[in-house]
Amino acid sequence: MATNGNDANDRAAGGMDYDDPIRERAHSLGSSIAQNGPDALFEELDKMLPDAWREQISNFPITALLVGLGVGLFLGMRKGDEVIAAGTSMVTAAAMSNLTKVLDRAEGRP
Repeated sequence: MATNGNDANDRAAGGMDYDDPIRERAHSLGSSIAQNGPDALFEELDKMLPDAWREQISNFPITALLVGLGVGLFLGMRKGDEVIAAGTSMVTAAAMSNLTKVLDRAEGRP
């Protein structure tokens, strides 16, 4: 639910604030992707699918694959730049996390 807020840093482009659970969920997803890599994103997507969809996907895998391909092509044509930016951001976050772990080990930190 959107509310009016006084803090300019927490305001969206439309001047509305959004509930903290959405922000916290995005933060936790970003942290888990940085720590566990892209598998965390797939696990989160798997949790978001309703049981009825999972059943349909298991019953009709070819149809689900074709629908996924169609959605992917549509997003690629319409939102290609944003998808590339999001993928680059995810890869960069994972690389920085791994680099931090390597540097911590080199300095003798656990």
